[in-house]
Amino acid sequence: MTRAKTVVCLVDDEFEDLELWYPVYRAREEGATVVYAGPEKGRKHIGKYGVPAVADIGYDELDANAFDGLLVPGGWAPDKIRRDANVLKFVREMNAAGKPIGQICHAGWVLVSAKILSGRKVTSTPGIRDDMENAGSEWFDEPVVVDGNLISARRPPDLPEYAKAFCDALYGRR
Repeated sequence: MTRAKTVVCLVDDEFEDLELWYPVYRAREEGATVVYAGPEKGRKHIGKYGVPAVADIGYDELDANAFDGLLVPGGWAPDKIRRDANVLKFVREMNAAGKPIGQICHAGWVLVSAKILSGRKVTSTPGIRDDMENAGSEWFDEPVVVDGNLISARRPPDLPEYAKAFCDALYGRR
């Protein structure tokens, strides 16, 4: 039997609702526990379309040893999330450990700021393509790009393929 997995999802105000909830529910359907991390434990964050998510832990509590995977939703939240030194350290540690990191749309900004994209293959919303390439990655206009532990997608229409690819990586089904 496969060990239960624990995934952390980074939140802040104005996340893209579908890009948070769809992969979270897919991971839960697979049996994973999902924990929300935000700037402050217990704080409610509202998505772009009004759906709230409450931070179970603060960014200062992030510990790569406690999680099997990371989800970063898009929207405008990534531009706030990427400014936190605890988040950037955590992303680098998750990447160094080879744990699945899922990012969609503008979430690529968090990986850019964590400086983990050099030599990697990714996708994102076309609006941040230049940022992704300037960070040293090779960018593709495809629904989902998987490069080792990085799983990236462009936008909400790509969510079915993205969530499946993330869960496959989380549970070693690649």
